Amino acid sequence: MKSENDLSVLATPEYRRFIEDLKARVTSARISAARSVNRDGILLYWDIGRGIVERQRTLGWGDAVVEMVAADLRRAFPGLRGFSLSNVWRMRQLYMVYCSEVIVAQAAREIENRTFRHGLPSFLGQVVPEGETVQPTSEGSPILAQAVRELAATVPWGHHVLLLGRIKSPPELLYYLRATARFGWTRNVLLNQIKAGTYERAVTEKKTHNFDLALPEHLAEQADEMLKSAYNLEFLGLRRAVKERELEDRLISRLQAFLLELGYGFCFVGRQYRLALGQKEYFIDLLFYHRFLRALVAFDLKVGPFEPEFAGKMDFYLNLLNDKERAPEDRPSIGIILCAEKDDVEVEYALRAKTNPIGVAVYQLQSKLPAELKGKLPTAKQLTDVVRSVLPERGGA
Repeated sequence: MKSENDLSVLATPEYRRFIEDLKARVTSARISAARSVNRDGILLYWDIGRGIVERQRTLGWGDAVVEMVAADLRRAFPGLRGFSLSNVWRMRQLYMVYCSEVIVAQAAREIENRTFRHGLPSFLGQVVPEGETVQPTSEGSPILAQAVRELAATVPWGHHVLLLGRIKSPPELLYYLRATARFGWTRNVLLNQIKAGTYERAVTEKKTHNFDLALPEHLAEQADEMLKSAYNLEFLGLRRAVKERELEDRLISRLQAFLLELGYGFCFVGRQYRLALGQKEYFIDLLFYHRFLRALVAFDLKVGPFEPEFAGKMDFYLNLLNDKERAPEDRPSIGIILCAEKDDVEVEYALRAKTNPIGVAVYQLQSKLPAELKGKLPTAKQLTDVVRSVLPERGGA
């Protein structure tokens, strides 16, 4: 039975903080335990795949050994899942793909330009110290293979099954592996990112921002990864020009789809977010918080092309956000101007003198026709003419 002293302790803010700290510690321990289990499982599957491949190479075993291994493991461990024939084939594929020369060579290129380091910073920082380079054909190859193995061990098995079944390009495969490891993408989020062509947009489309001028180098790199050069808003179902408020309304009504398009880590704060300065009020179209950047991210929606004055307005908003809304532990707020069109040179000049980090991106309301199909499909007029030619002459359908 609790005494009065015990009850008084329960009501103190110190006790509440103590309990919150303990809850956070338990949650952290559970996450760590889950990660440890996942890592051990992936490394086990890796070793099974490696054992099969190496014996096929050295002893000349055929593909039938895969079925034999799967059956023997199921008999030996009837209570364990994961040893189906298809899964053992995937273990073999996991090892063969991630240890292939093309993957190791790609890892060497990405480590040399420091891209790959972001996927697994603590391990890769030891593998290749800053300023050193590696060649895929040098003695660094075993180390690079180990780096890929360590990266793979941070990603759940279901994600590997998805990637190995869909992605054939080594740079694309490593890109999604790094992103999943770094941002903790669920399998559904990973699938959405693949279907949205996130990799293609990340490497082929130029991003326009001043992050490298307004932020420290490590934070500028993270902000650059957060920003897309173009956002696919096809899910809004718009086929005509709209006003900015209608575009905002549509985005809010499909907020979950919009968050998926923005990328992992965005948390919605509010729309038409009010900022006061003296007797005047200002409103940010959409305000988010990014968990990994630990920064507020303000979106300004524009249905027309980019204009230089948009940058000045966003710079002003960010000054207000930093002074009035940013928490002490938060990093500088970031602004994204989302417009229908932009001229990269004009954007560069508009952002050059701005002290706050601002990015400019475009949105797409409809999927673009692939270049190889342009001119090969009938126009709307041609389709109409064909339909009319096959309809009965008496104007009916």
